[in-house]
Amino acid sequence: MIGVFAAISAAVAVAAGAFGAHGASGPQEAEWLRTGGIYQLVHAVAALAIMGVARGPAIMLLAGGALFAVTLYTMALGGPRWLGAVTPIGGTLLIVGWLWAGWLYWRG
Repeated sequence: MIGVFAAISAAVAVAAGAFGAHGASGPQEAEWLRTGGIYQLVHAVAALAIMGVARGPAIMLLAGGALFAVTLYTMALGGPRWLGAVTPIGGTLLIVGWLWAGWLYWRG
């Protein structure tokens, strides 16, 4: 199931980046779409790469990437600006996922 969610996440990231490049209503909105797309895509690929040996961290990377990106996408599409306060929660999940993965790999 991690692979399915990672593939969907990557597809959404590419779509967001494309919309940011061609259909965003302004430069701030385009930047939110670009930033969300980059973070979501990188972490979807990372989750695919580690899902076989670090399942928990892979899930954390997908959840963090999705939360981080979706809050930015929502604001870019006219959603409430208070979502900007939620975005760092996704970033925190990403950091925790990377640290968790590092710890698992370190202990072997």
